Amino acid sequence: MPGFDHSYARLGGLFSTPQKLDPVSDPTLIFWNRRFAEQLGWRGDPVSDPQQLGALAGNQLLTDSQPIATVYAGHQFGQYNPQLGDGRATLLGEWITPSEQRVDVQLKGAGPTPYSRGGDGRAPLGPVIREYVVSEAMAGLGVPTSRALAAVATGEPVIRNRIEQGAILTRVASSHLRVGTIQFFAMTRGGEGLESLVDYAVARHFAESTEQPIIGGDAKPATTLLEGVCQHFARLVAHWQVLGFVHGVLNTDNALLCGETIDFGPCAFMDHFDPEASFSSIDRQGRYAWHNQPGIMHWNLAVLAECLLPLIDDSAETARHTAQTVVDRYPQIFHTHHQSWLAAKLGLDTIRESDAALVQSFHDALATGKLDFTLAFRWLAEWANGNLEHSPIPELFTPSDSLNRWAQEWRARQKNNNGDQSLIAANMYRVNPAIIPRNHLVQRAIDTVESGHIEWAQSLVDRFASPYEWQAGDDEWARTPLEEERVTRTFCGT
Repeated sequence: MPGFDHSYARLGGLFSTPQKLDPVSDPTLIFWNRRFAEQLGWRGDPVSDPQQLGALAGNQLLTDSQPIATVYAGHQFGQYNPQLGDGRATLLGEWITPSEQRVDVQLKGAGPTPYSRGGDGRAPLGPVIREYVVSEAMAGLGVPTSRALAAVATGEPVIRNRIEQGAILTRVASSHLRVGTIQFFAMTRGGEGLESLVDYAVARHFAESTEQPIIGGDAKPATTLLEGVCQHFARLVAHWQVLGFVHGVLNTDNALLCGETIDFGPCAFMDHFDPEASFSSIDRQGRYAWHNQPGIMHWNLAVLAECLLPLIDDSAETARHTAQTVVDRYPQIFHTHHQSWLAAKLGLDTIRESDAALVQSFHDALATGKLDFTLAFRWLAEWANGNLEHSPIPELFTPSDSLNRWAQEWRARQKNNNGDQSLIAANMYRVNPAIIPRNHLVQRAIDTVESGHIEWAQSLVDRFASPYEWQAGDDEWARTPLEEERVTRTFCGT
């Protein structure tokens, strides 16, 4: 039967601190993810039940929940911070779904914790709306991601650069174990608790892994963990890259061991293609720009490997060799996933060595022409399926002369595909979305909710349930933003 369990809390006081929820004065429901709630087997409905609404605002406890705040560390923009932790998030527990999946349920913005570092532990309404919209869009796009179950306005102000409305997000993830969690226990109190944490992470996420092992033989749990995270990171970032997603703050405390996307504060999707796209106001050097993301996650993986060395093997030399072998496989795994998705998006049977110049010239044509990344791929899908004359895409996307010339080479290459070309072309619609959560759409959702009108934002969220299908009226969702609508800077919102 669905309900809460608390396996992480049972690890003991080294790992978390019991947390008392901080009530708010006037909770009001903004979003309720009914479809997701049904998948979770969630008990209660805040639309009709004031007590359920109060629980999602932190005013009372959900049945069998045991709130805790967890501790972790992390490299932030390359600088190590020895203690971070849940500064404004409270873990209610692990919800067991009808399919016996275990997921964390957090209230984000529910008040101060022992790890708030002088902060108020609250969240402004804008960042809560952003995370709700983008995380649900990512789920619709098929990207591994944390999810949003509910968003509640608190009725209380939050003071940041200006006075803003407060809100609380109910966030769900396979877990909130991070590279930074491992870092804290590897670098604190002589490694006390590290082995227990690694055993827990492996049991929770990698006990039934079907991935081909990188290291053969009877691997220790630390090696199993490193291999699993390597696979997760490579696959996740490859998916981000082909969708034009820029995370914006890929610190080790935002790298989940389960391989899900988390922390959507400064994230953005590219409109026109720019390999150096970086939107975060605090990423002044472009450390986390689009083209740097694969390398940054490789770096995060190496940090994890360094922390795990004492548990990989008693011999320091053997441990380092084993860890290096796993870390060195990351680029190949990333490349395999990336090329597979890219081939599907371009309507090719595979990306052959001889296709390297074709792929590069495609990206060059997009960059020099400042062409829309998402619409360019959708335009190719319409062309490959013979639907350009009947498609709305030509009204939204005008190819440059350079792209038109490239497309002739691309069509010639498609004729050399192995397999059924009609099936390969039809699949392009399943990997090239019609709509994405463009920055100006997300900002409009925030603005409308802040002004007291939820309907437009709700319709946007609902539409992202099926982003690969073109629907009537999608022109407004799918179009490139006007110059005055462009959002070029995003903010963490903390």
